[in-house]
Amino acid sequence: MDMFRRFVSLCLLSAVLPAMAQTKPLPEPKGRAILTVSGKIGVKNRADMAAFDMAMLEALPQHSFTTRTPWYDRPVKFTGPLLSDVLDAVQASGSTISAVAINDYKIAIPADDTRKFKVVMARLIDDKPISIRDKGPLFIVYPFDSAAELRSSTYYERSIWQLKAMEIQ
Repeated sequence: MDMFRRFVSLCLLSAVLPAMAQTKPLPEPKGRAILTVSGKIGVKNRADMAAFDMAMLEALPQHSFTTRTPWYDRPVKFTGPLLSDVLDAVQASGSTISAVAINDYKIAIPADDTRKFKVVMARLIDDKPISIRDKGPLFIVYPFDSAAELRSSTYYERSIWQLKAMEIQ
């Protein structure tokens, strides 16, 4: 019986260990890096962080929603990868995202928000790239019209535009 247990354990280990060791590598950006992710991440393409150019973000699954916001006088369509997909790409393991904008505005976003609300890291507004002048090139946006609780200053403040970096804590 003891020999059988050892055999089963070895079989399980031989199946599980290769899967655990396989992490999808993150390529080095070919263009200018527009986003860096650091902190509690398992996949990096630079010494201590993951850097993304726009093409890398475009390669992730894209999602869109149209919602009203306090910043535009009409409903706007936002398109980009889910923030949760970006976090998955770097194997983020923290509970808080410290997001930083080009002007050094910083906000803490609970990592749970990314899955609970399908938060988008928008790279397009109304199907057009977002210029820096118009809150781009990246804009974290909640689907405000999908739930009444999202239409509050708490979530509006978490919708950081001109995003340049995230530290996972």
